[in-house]
Amino acid sequence: MTQFINRKEDLVTEAIDGVVMASGGRLARLDGYPHIRVVVRTDWDRSKVALVSGGGSGHEPAHAGFVGQGMLTAAVCGDVFASPSVDAVLAGILAVTGPAGCLLIVKNYTGDRLNFGLAAERARAFGLKVSMVIVDDDIALPDLPQARGVAGTLFVHKIAGAMAEQGADLDTLTATAQAVIEGTRSIGMSLDTCTVPGSPKENRIPQGMAELGLGIHGESGVEQIAYETAAQAMQAVAAKLARDIGPDMHVALLNNLGGASALEMSVLAYELARSELGRQLALIVGPAAMMTSLDMRGFSVSLLPLTPEFTAALQSPTPLAAWPGVHAMTPVNVVALPDGLTPIRALPSDHPQTRAFLTRCCEILIAAEADLNALDAKSGDGDTGSTLAGAARALLVAMDRLPLADQTQLYRAIGLELSQTMGGSSGVLLAIFFAAVGDASSSGLPMDSALRAGLERMQQIGGAQLGDRTMIDALEPALNALGKGLEAAAAAARKGADHTATLSRAKAGRAAYIGAGQLIGHVDPGAEAVARLFEGLCARVS
Repeated sequence: MTQFINRKEDLVTEAIDGVVMASGGRLARLDGYPHIRVVVRTDWDRSKVALVSGGGSGHEPAHAGFVGQGMLTAAVCGDVFASPSVDAVLAGILAVTGPAGCLLIVKNYTGDRLNFGLAAERARAFGLKVSMVIVDDDIALPDLPQARGVAGTLFVHKIAGAMAEQGADLDTLTATAQAVIEGTRSIGMSLDTCTVPGSPKENRIPQGMAELGLGIHGESGVEQIAYETAAQAMQAVAAKLARDIGPDMHVALLNNLGGASALEMSVLAYELARSELGRQLALIVGPAAMMTSLDMRGFSVSLLPLTPEFTAALQSPTPLAAWPGVHAMTPVNVVALPDGLTPIRALPSDHPQTRAFLTRCCEILIAAEADLNALDAKSGDGDTGSTLAGAARALLVAMDRLPLADQTQLYRAIGLELSQTMGGSSGVLLAIFFAAVGDASSSGLPMDSALRAGLERMQQIGGAQLGDRTMIDALEPALNALGKGLEAAAAAARKGADHTATLSRAKAGRAAYIGAGQLIGHVDPGAEAVARLFEGLCARVS
């Protein structure tokens, strides 16, 4: 995979300098590149206990992103997924530690334990008070003698950091940090492995599978399971955690491992609240990328039992953008629509023939979803099929409340449903189309004339005309031929749709931003949808 880097040898040093440059003067780094890579606070006066953490790079924003008021005093950065050297750790300790001492927060990996541990011994030889805690929150591998340290480390950073800012002594901070570690439980899941700069990607997770319990360095998890939905994925994670926690109320940290989109993480937050853990969650941190594994397309959940002391420390302010804050878990707050927007619906009525016809239309669009998405991906954003199929599914659900026996009211009701359930410009345009068809039908026009009136209204408002490479190129000829029968309309729609593949320029829609090379040879997906709809209806009739 191509990545935004220069040379892999300079990746960490350039990234650190980027963080420092963008900090507004809050941060600095120690001299000693490239062997010593330590980020420190510029406002530190050594009067309080210093908090030093770190480890391999590739987990950003951890660890440098959490250096600042209310959290870490310094972060020691190694190469990607590699522990920093003893000298680098020692340099960090010496740079920030005063008479109050220093607490080292170390994740449970052999390299980190050894290098931080030896640096602590050497610092003590200088006469400094240094304490060290080892974070081992990962429950993925229950038989492992030394559990890994993963995203639960952030609880230690925040709680100990808040208390250090308030002047707690080293013994108190060490005891509190150890209590946080003993209470924290974490586990992760990913759909893919990460891409280490300069190394070939390991593709051990097959398509359609998810790995449960993998580490933040890409280490294999406890098992691979079939992936179905976000709900099923969160259920698997919640089940592991539920077996390992007590009845207390907890705070959850929902962490993006690097490659999941913000939209996916919000869905996972929804599923976490609905999971078997939901009733025990009082607070949540995130969802956000906090302890990542480069670009891993996964997430982790960390849980900590709440005490008044932990709650106060988690809620204490910090200016760091990398810390997303802690918030109460609450039910969805639903506010009523403003006056005038609550729809007035026609009385439902049944008509078996109309129900069957509409159902068939919906089935055709749902069946074409994947093909239309693939076609749209060549010239748009790849969602035409999903948009139309989603509207079709919503229409099927709404069927029992539609006025199926009243054609005029039915057109208007379909327009109303589409305006509420179908996203994008196509949803608005089709809502306008059906509303206008309903108006024309109410004035006494026959069906084909009413449909053409709807088309004219849609063109007036949307602006697209024949030849602009949109659904109009299939819909207009189909409606013009409808008086000759359904098969004539289907043939006209197909001819119009196929013609769009010869058009080198789109004058409407997202395809208008695409060059000719990406358009020629590819049918417009909206026009293809219209053609498939008419062809599907003909197949049913025959």
